[in-house]
Amino acid sequence: MSSTLTPAEIMTNRRHLIVSVCILVLFLLLVWPVRTPSVSAHSFSETLRVMTYNIHVGVGMDKKLDLQRIADVIIKEKPDLVGLQEVDRGVKRTEGKDEIVELAKLTRMDYAFAHNLDYQGGQYGVAMLSRFLLNKVEHRMFENKREAERRGMLRAQVNMGGKIVNFVTTHLDYQYSDGRVFETEQLLKFLENVDGPLIVVADMNDEPVGEAYKLMLTRFSDSWVKSNAKGDGFSYPADKPIKRIDYVFYKGDGLKAKKARIVETLASDHMPVVVDIELK
Repeated sequence: MSSTLTPAEIMTNRRHLIVSVCILVLFLLLVWPVRTPSVSAHSFSETLRVMTYNIHVGVGMDKKLDLQRIADVIIKEKPDLVGLQEVDRGVKRTEGKDEIVELAKLTRMDYAFAHNLDYQGGQYGVAMLSRFLLNKVEHRMFENKREAERRGMLRAQVNMGGKIVNFVTTHLDYQYSDGRVFETEQLLKFLENVDGPLIVVADMNDEPVGEAYKLMLTRFSDSWVKSNAKGDGFSYPADKPIKRIDYVFYKGDGLKAKKARIVETLASDHMPVVVDIELK
């Protein structure tokens, strides 16, 4: 015995089906885990874009604190890895902001922070942002000779399409040449047993004629030089740059600097250096 649906019943069933599909789609959109491209290893390409940026705790040449302005510079350049110097967490002078957390949210990147100095009720140090998940994060403090400010280095591993790359950011003594050399010696000692591709970004406070810079060249290549970049590489001060003190160094088989440039911006007292590095 067969039954035949009336036109009204058919329309009712169709409505029920449409409503059910809409509910299912809405459920999937709400609960399905979303992996952002910013930390996915599958977004890796053969060219790795690296930035080093002393953000002057987010204060620009106009003396105004503006982390969105810093984030906009980073977002526009689309780096894979960013080494930051002069970063505050909970410090009175920067309104108690957790600067690296805010920048990570604004840029949708993973982050790590190294606390080198207690200051105004909070912490001050170096940090990094990454479009890939940061692993095996390590912080090492430097001993110093005379400068009151403690400094250190931050290292992390990232998986670049199945290839492990170590990334380091640091900020050296701005007062004394021998202090910079002493810190560089410690940096090289800390990194001497690191295997595979290694990228070090730094505000060295040392120009290419300096002894700390020359010491780095005994173990690393300078990406500005190796990429035959145009210009002098001056990044400080941002309004009238006359010094080259911000660097991207690298070593390891398969790494080759392809292009380097200065990003013109007054969001900090430094301008960032951006380098495209080929990773084979």
